[in-house]
Amino acid sequence: MSSPATAIAIRFGTLYPGTSEPHRNGTLLIENGRVAAIGDASLAIPEHAVVLEAPCVIPGLMNAHVHLEASGEPETMTLFVLTTAVQRAFSCAENARKTLEAGVTTVRDLGGTEKLAIETRDAIAAGRVPGPTIVPAGRLITMTGGHGYFFGREADGADDIRKAVREQRKDGAACIKFMATGGVLTKGAVPGTSQLTETELRAGIDEAHRHGMKTASHAIGTEGIKNALRAGIDSIEHGHLIDDEGIALLIERRAALVPTLAAIDRIVTAGADVGMPAFVLEKARAIAEVAAANLRRARDAGAWFVAGSDAGTPFNRHEDFAHELELMQRWLGMSAREVIRAATHDAGKLLDVDRGTLEPGARADAVLLPSDPDGDARPFRDPIAVIKDGAIAFQCT
Repeated sequence: MSSPATAIAIRFGTLYPGTSEPHRNGTLLIENGRVAAIGDASLAIPEHAVVLEAPCVIPGLMNAHVHLEASGEPETMTLFVLTTAVQRAFSCAENARKTLEAGVTTVRDLGGTEKLAIETRDAIAAGRVPGPTIVPAGRLITMTGGHGYFFGREADGADDIRKAVREQRKDGAACIKFMATGGVLTKGAVPGTSQLTETELRAGIDEAHRHGMKTASHAIGTEGIKNALRAGIDSIEHGHLIDDEGIALLIERRAALVPTLAAIDRIVTAGADVGMPAFVLEKARAIAEVAAANLRRARDAGAWFVAGSDAGTPFNRHEDFAHELELMQRWLGMSAREVIRAATHDAGKLLDVDRGTLEPGARADAVLLPSDPDGDARPFRDPIAVIKDGAIAFQCT
């Protein structure tokens, strides 16, 4: 990773700030890790500045749902059973690097073993390894035998749930994840079935909020989604079987919906002959039949969407966040500007980080693209350069 430059000047064709209308044919000046100015082509550039050129510049992308320990293996349960913590730590570091080089400068890790994502966050912050800013949840909290039990913290009853939250906070977690329903990757777990109860969720969410921590809930099934929303959750992860009542609750409670479209699409597209368990494919196919229509209704009703891919799940690799952005356009009918906002400003708001815009004074995380993605999502796949905290973190040669 390159060392910070005192100043970076980027001459751009289009710049999407993340909130306001795009700027055209101008210059972005970065100094001391922050956006110093945005002006036209005549903006004065310091003599010592590094000068870059790009057809398009956007804020650093944010993936609000990843699992850094997994790398898209076909059998997730087997991965956690057969690998060691040391092996998974190397995967965390490798996936963090790949994530950053793909233009993703911030991620929220929503569940892993030990304290691996937490330690990876700290190593990146200390400059020991390259990677994005990480907002880690520590171990996910699930009922005994619930979805993700093989790498989560099993807990039952309100008091035990509160204790589990406190344990993650003690380990250094920055947010908390709960499992409100079954899921695709756990054998025997039914995605549509509720797991943690509303009472249990309420206790855990209250405990997390009391300590200033945001909360997320894995919630595929209809009733589990509503349980989590009534309990005060900050974001619904997946939400694929949401109904009209759930959509109304989502909007009323101003919770975010992180659709993780790539997680389902990659499984269904891979098919049966790639070493994936039959139960995973069967459940994913059933969800895929209705997910797009349900989420489209939520989008049309005005729900708040934040981009997150569930990277690490089968064939859903960390360096391929662009696929999630493409699906948000294709499946949900979102425009390129809406997708950029969902993956920058709005993700920053949900993750509670000082990032996600390119306005004067903002922290300088940016991605330089080979063309304007408006109307064509392919430019997300091939960044020219990635800037994190005002330093060139990656540059095509």
